[in-house]
Amino acid sequence: MALVPSASGSEPVIAEVEMNGGADQSATTVRATVVQASTVFYDTPATLDKAERLIAEAAGYGSQLVVFPEAFIGGYPRGSTFGFGISISITNPKDKGKGEFQKYHAAAIDVPGPEVTRLAAMAGKYKVFLVMGVIEREGYTLYCSVLFFDPLGRYLGKHRKLMPTALERIIWGFGDGSTIPVYDTPLGKIGALICWENKMPLLRTALYGKGIEIYCAPTADSRPVWQASMTHIALEGGCFVLSANQFCRRKDYPPPSEYVFAGLGEEPSPDTIVCPGGSVIISPTGEVLAGPNYDGEALITADLDLGETVRAKFDFDVVGHYARPEVLSLVVNDKPHLPVTFTSTPEKTSAAKSDGTAKP
Repeated sequence: MALVPSASGSEPVIAEVEMNGGADQSATTVRATVVQASTVFYDTPATLDKAERLIAEAAGYGSQLVVFPEAFIGGYPRGSTFGFGISISITNPKDKGKGEFQKYHAAAIDVPGPEVTRLAAMAGKYKVFLVMGVIEREGYTLYCSVLFFDPLGRYLGKHRKLMPTALERIIWGFGDGSTIPVYDTPLGKIGALICWENKMPLLRTALYGKGIEIYCAPTADSRPVWQASMTHIALEGGCFVLSANQFCRRKDYPPPSEYVFAGLGEEPSPDTIVCPGGSVIISPTGEVLAGPNYDGEALITADLDLGETVRAKFDFDVVGHYARPEVLSLVVNDKPHLPVTFTSTPEKTSAAKSDGTAKP
């Protein structure tokens, strides 16, 4: 069964979806929701309020896992170039792009920090596992990150985007191998990669090697071809894929005097859709269980029969019986890479600060 309630609180539209092989009564069934909604740009407290309303609504439908889009807290700066171009003067401190970055930096969150504490409290209040896309601030560098929380109200840890795409590299730092977690939870093994990271075969393989069963893919890519990538990953990994994207109109961003869609050419009208969503949930057999939704803000929900992961891997287990480690293998450097280290600081402490993970 796939529930697709709107984010406005109206009754869900119910569509029956028969899973391949029929229901396995002995397997765990997880109700999962991907959130398709826009950030309140440059207003992090209002975005947190909106997140809580959406989590409460999803929990009201019985969801045990709620996945938010890439950069939901802090915002995805769609269409902006931050004033950057080949001829930009990088020495001018009053450059408009630098002022825009200052506002964007202010909207980001510290991890850990008060916003993380509030998100943990939301997960505990509504008894859900929460996967939240954020813009993380560490000093003066920003990272596109995903935070994980459990129903006991605990912050579990984070994944930092390993490879920002195109102009994202101007505003976001690069993650490293120390933040590629997969959490062994009562719902199954949960992890996440962000947007075009999902096109990186070796990074996907790292998650497969950790036994991922519920593969979260927060994104900003709404193109139809994204659906092909999500289906391929579900089949390749023998896992459920949950992809959450924002649905945004021009009016969801600040007005032109404060925010300019320079990367989109002509300034869009207020009602122009600048990101149509496409959030989707796909089974390990490649079946679309819910979505893709291109109609507006919504909660896209499906029941996941975790017995499907076993049945899918009977045919193809990418890091098991279908692997050939004597021919092909992967080594992952999962140590944090810090620009400054001090001999008086134990390595364990440095790693904990970088990763911040905890077992659920």
